[in-house]
Parts: sequence; structure tokens; C-alpha cells
Amino acid sequence: MMNIGILSLQGAVEPHKRKLEALGATATEVRHARDLKDLAGIILPGGESTAMIHLLRTNKLWEPLKEFVKYRATLGVCAGAILLAKQVSSPHQPSLEAMDIEIERNAFGRQIDSFIDWCDPTLGSPFERTEGVFIRAPRIRSLNGCARPLLLWRDEPVLVEEENLIVSTFHPELTDSATIHAYFLTKAKHTNG
Repeated sequence: MMNIGILSLQGAVEPHKRKLEALGATATEVRHARDLKDLAGIILPGGESTAMIHLLRTNKLWEPLKEFVKYRATLGVCAGAILLAKQVSSPHQPSLEAMDIEIERNAFGRQIDSFIDWCDPTLGSPFERTEGVFIRAPRIRSLNGCARPLLLWRDEPVLVEEENLIVSTFHPELTDSATIHAYFLTKAKHTNG
């Protein structure tokens, strides 16, 4: 059984756990560097990216996680996408600098501006039209290197992958579909040979 970690310092952990378990994977809550041992991949959930950064450093997890995401399958959702981006704006803040994208925090507006809408697949994407739940969502302002969009919302990239990494500016764990989590598990299996 595949063991997937979920960063559990702050943010939406349980919905991801339910998706993983429904797909036959084991979900391990990650709070310390020792929790990364024997994981096939990790999910960095939505929440508050500045709080996550503070807690990652407090728990001495920043550097071990930065190393882990270089090689293991990683899904960053909303705040998790911010953590994985090479560049963060509005305001600038540190990140794990893993995916070659520039992301703008809270670019879709405040909590009151949250919405649900359909996202369309790009040419060659493994996905069909997908429901997206956008909550204080960031915007991907630029894609660089090998980063490629998989889903678009009004021609804007909202689900992007680069090698072992996937970022989503919306919350796939809050929908009925498990396709994004299933795709992530496929990537985790592939990166673990």
C-alpha cells in the first residue's frame, strides 16, 4: 500500500486524507522531519502559507522538506502551491523554490470572493472538464522551464505540473471527483520506481 504524507502543521488535512484512503493509499500526517521517512509522496494542503512557513521553520522541517520535494511526488494545493513556487509576490515571501512558476498570493480576492467554476483541460492533458473550488486562491502569473498547464480557468493556468510536482490553485479535495488525487498517486508510483 502506498504511503503518502500530508503536511499537517496547519490547513485542510482531513479532506485530502479521505481522498487518499478512498483510493487505497495510506495517509501519514507530517509534522517533523522524521515523518518524511518511507513516504512515496506528499501533499502540501491549502491553509495560510505564512503560518506554514513559520511552523516549518519552528519544527525544523523547512530544509528536509525542500530536499524531499526535489525528488518525490508532491501536490501543492493553494497555499501548498505558493510554497512550491520559485517566485512569490503580493507580498514577496520565501518558498521552497521547487517549481519554475511565479505565483501571486490571494490574487482572486478575499474569502468573500471565493467561487466554484469549471476548469478546462489543455491539449494533451490527462483530465476532462473539472470542477474547481477557489478559496482566497493564488494566481499563477508565469510558467517557465518545463512547467506545463493541465487545467485552465478562463484561459488561465490553475493546475500545473513539472516533473514530480503538481500545483493547484483550487481545492480538488473539496469536490466529489478524485481524479487529481488519482493522477498524483500515479506520479508517486512512477517517482518511486
